[in-house]
Amino acid sequence: MALGGGAALAHWQSGGPEGDRPLAVSSAGPDARAQESPDASPSPKAGGRASASPSPSVSPSPAPSRSPGPSVSSVPSSGPGTFTTAKASGEQAGTGTPRRYRVQVEDGIGLSATDAAHQIEEILAHPQGWAAHGRGAFQLVSENADFVIRIATPKTADRLCLAQGLDTRGEYNCETTEGVVVNLKRWMLGSPTFSGTPAEYRHLIINHEIGHEIGIRTHMACPGPGRLAPVMMQQIKGLKGCVSNAWPYDKDGRYITGPIVP
Repeated sequence: MALGGGAALAHWQSGGPEGDRPLAVSSAGPDARAQESPDASPSPKAGGRASASPSPSVSPSPAPSRSPGPSVSSVPSSGPGTFTTAKASGEQAGTGTPRRYRVQVEDGIGLSATDAAHQIEEILAHPQGWAAHGRGAFQLVSENADFVIRIATPKTADRLCLAQGLDTRGEYNCETTEGVVVNLKRWMLGSPTFSGTPAEYRHLIINHEIGHEIGIRTHMACPGPGRLAPVMMQQIKGLKGCVSNAWPYDKDGRYITGPIVP
């Protein structure tokens, strides 16, 4: 379901939205692991929109080693609600007018904003991604951004998403008028319905939410048993016979699509 500017598009639509005001991003000291600077949130975009986004998938790219990862108990459920901005910038991926983004990580959660920023930069520059096929141009910056990608603890993510009328239940990601909110639990652990690693699952988080960021307001359904699930499918609600997938395009450069969900 797509709603117009300033309204909310929920990715997870069972249960009603809850609400609170967005948390202010306040100053904090630099991360010890990498040179990062605290910063304030960018101004909301015109024609704001929001969408809650849970979608697991297997990346068609080579799988990383499956060494033991963090446990649920090792991921903090809440944090101070302040964020550190990655002091990082990169080259533009894709052609056309760039959408400049910055990456922020909630303070005190043991995750480097700079490391996360470079992972997101690689995802957006992937040959099966939006930029490679003319659907957007993206550039990592540390200031003067058009939108922000935040990684937040579940409780903080809930509050940020709730301000847009989105009930993320401590589990899911969302897209808001300011950009993307990524739930730390999903970033670190992946999804219980996702067969790949958390590192693979991050591709789907970013690609699904950026799909909404570039204007794809609808969701898709499975195009048929055994076929790749579209990245804009809510894969966490069930694959309906499809094969999980984290990329907008297949290895041959074909857009992975399916029936539009009303």
